[in-house]
Amino acid sequence: MTSRRIVVISAGLSVPSSTRLLADKLGDAVERAVGARGQAVDVQHVELRPLAHALADHLLTGFATGELAQAIAAVRHADALAVVTPVFSASYSGLFKTFFDVLENGMLDGKPVVIAATAGTARHSLVLDHALRPLFAYLHAVVVPTGVFAASEDFGATDDGSLDKRVERAAGELAALLGAAPAAADGAPRRRTVDDELAAPTPFEQLLREAGGRSVR
Repeated sequence: MTSRRIVVISAGLSVPSSTRLLADKLGDAVERAVGARGQAVDVQHVELRPLAHALADHLLTGFATGELAQAIAAVRHADALAVVTPVFSASYSGLFKTFFDVLENGMLDGKPVVIAATAGTARHSLVLDHALRPLFAYLHAVVVPTGVFAASEDFGATDDGSLDKRVERAAGELAALLGAAPAAADGAPRRRTVDDELAAPTPFEQLLREAGGRSVR
């Protein structure tokens, strides 16, 4: 049985980090949800904080090395992602955005993604729809309907369990998407990558036909 490869990306800056805590919750929930559907699952965590210097170097040189190269490869081969960022200035953090800036075009095409964020107050919860969802729509990922936001009080003793319910719901939606889209190793058609396109470009006439246009003259 081919394992579903899930990569959980967290961009917390402090140690310990509520962002990493939420990422762990999501990773565990996704593993349970996928496993409940009778599928094997391999969950890998990518922490961006140790990659900050390598990301800056990548922006300057265009090359990824070491652990950053491994993290990018993990995203490339993942069947789905769960991404978690702290909120800065009413948006995702610069570290979080930089990681997705250095990914090659097309790497997230059609890839299911759970979006999540943490902040000190619930007033920042709209970041999911105003910042994260547009970002991953632009990257052509398939974002599950339920986003997960956690304020500081969600991790406190007075938590009513609503955070865990949101996490479980988002994980279930991700598992459902994975169930509807078999992995390439299971015999399903593989997504055409940027490398494929460069090696064998699709003729312009074919692109027009697929888009419903007229033949080129």
